[in-house]
Amino acid sequence: MPNDLYKIMGGGKLPGQYQNIINQYRQFRNTYQGTNPREQVMNMLQSGHISQEQLNQYQQMARQIQNAIKKE
Repeated sequence: MPNDLYKIMGGGKLPGQYQNIINQYRQFRNTYQGTNPREQVMNMLQSGHISQEQLNQYQQMARQIQNAIKKE
């Protein structure tokens, strides 16, 4: 029986916003592979590449995903 996260994600087909997040994560991961991720995020924040508001939103989404995975 499919789990709730699977259902939310459209039964394996990711809605556009989730696919975009995953694509951005993959691009970030590939760009900064072998470096300290926390340091790179702080550099992006300080350089203005991302705003504090965006960082907060990404962190909130990450917590939601972690919570959904933990319930599994």
